Amino acid sequence: MKFSVNHTSQHSAARTGMLITDHGSIETPVFMPVGTLGTVKSVSQSELIDLGANIILGNTYHLYLRPGLDVLENAGGLHKFINWDQPMLTDSGGYQVYSLSAKRKILEEGVSFSSHIDGSNHLFTPEFVVDIQRRIGADIIMAFDECTPYPCDYRYAQESMHLTHRWLARCMERYRTTHSQYGQFQTLSPIIQGSTFPDLRIESAHQVIDTGASMNAIGGLSVGEPVEIMYEITALVCDLLPSTNPRYLMGVGTPADILECISLGIDMFDCVLPTRNARHGLLYTSEGVVNIKNQKWAGSLEPIDKNSSCVGSQEYTKGYLRHLIRTKEILGARLATLQNLSFYLNMMNDARHKIRDGSFEYWKKEMIDITTRRR
Repeated sequence: MKFSVNHTSQHSAARTGMLITDHGSIETPVFMPVGTLGTVKSVSQSELIDLGANIILGNTYHLYLRPGLDVLENAGGLHKFINWDQPMLTDSGGYQVYSLSAKRKILEEGVSFSSHIDGSNHLFTPEFVVDIQRRIGADIIMAFDECTPYPCDYRYAQESMHLTHRWLARCMERYRTTHSQYGQFQTLSPIIQGSTFPDLRIESAHQVIDTGASMNAIGGLSVGEPVEIMYEITALVCDLLPSTNPRYLMGVGTPADILECISLGIDMFDCVLPTRNARHGLLYTSEGVVNIKNQKWAGSLEPIDKNSSCVGSQEYTKGYLRHLIRTKEILGARLATLQNLSFYLNMMNDARHKIRDGSFEYWKKEMIDITTRRR
């Protein structure tokens, strides 16, 4: 993987760059749609490309359980299994294990857990997580970590961070002594932890930097802490990380949070928000955020988004989309998801243009007003 910074803002840490993988190039800052089980829910791969997506995220925990590693390996890896010839990132499964608090046990060896599908018992070790991601075949793979909850006390956050660092050393060793199964180069990214404690985040950042990895991720944020703290920690860590490496803020987030964190120096984002909110009828549009389930839209003949070129956004009305969402018709989920992903991806494309022409900070304020306005 190669990464270069092409433009930097004069008024903030915002920057544009190019990340090159064996499956293609990615302009940054970039938003990665989440395809948990090898699919971005309700949207086809060709539609994702038409929307402007050229990297998606898969989930190690879920793909390990279904369809399973033998199926993926027999197909030649996840890229071929889902017919996606573009870059791909897989997370380590650490967050999913974190969310299974009632079904897992954290050990020095790794994490033992019960499947949410059938109750079967499994053990994720740092070595096994690297092996799984080798067999999945993503271009960018993540080190195994523990994601601490918010709030948590200092001692727990410190012990958890040190455990993550020990796991990271084991991940790096496994990564160095194994190879990709499908011919393309895979980049392993460590994850900075430390909850909301600045001194722990600084310690973790230095530990990650010392690995010499070519990419760095910030985890354990957007888990319920106030956004001001998220911004504070993100800014602190970005100031420490090498400018020559891409910076990935995991699980963030709302359009406003993404825009603020671009200005702090983040290059890569992922979040289920645009797709999950779409299925529940919350739309991101050029005129603000629309809860399409509200009665006010029942008879509306307004297009879904009059300023969007996304398929269906001008062809269908808000009243019709409300009807589809309320009756749980599949077309409703598809139209809403296409609208939201189109909004996010166009926002990122505009952000790159605004950084290049020097107007990012002024434009950011306008966009945050739009993306926090309720219609």
